[in-house]
Amino acid sequence: MSSDTGESGRQGRGQGRHQDVLPLLAGVAVAVGAVGAMLALTDITSPLRAPFVLFFLLAAPGAAIGACLEGLDPWGRAVAAVSGAVAVDLLTAQALLALHTWSVRGGVVIVGLLSALIHLLTLMRRLRRRTARRRTS
Repeated sequence: MSSDTGESGRQGRGQGRHQDVLPLLAGVAVAVGAVGAMLALTDITSPLRAPFVLFFLLAAPGAAIGACLEGLDPWGRAVAAVSGAVAVDLLTAQALLALHTWSVRGGVVIVGLLSALIHLLTLMRRLRRRTARRRTS
């Protein structure tokens, strides 16, 4: 790289590193969530079980809800996604308690299924929108 790149060259490299780190952090988040779900479903005792399961219970529905809210700014999307994740968790716990079927495994499975359903509905909506654009153009 030449020395005449100046200030703009330094900013460009910094942005590139920042953009390279985001997929890595997303991968780590998915791995931590998957380990948390696995620890809860297999009933393995570990000091990491509680924080990893809590991370899964917040991150799975939060990511699915955040994917639905593509029109919001990043901070608004984050606040809405976290609030929605807490609401999904609380409604799941309330339903399991009302039905007298409370279990940690059941809660993790239901939250995972609801998150997958929300995410699939978002993907279907995007595909339908893309198909409608192709037909009109």
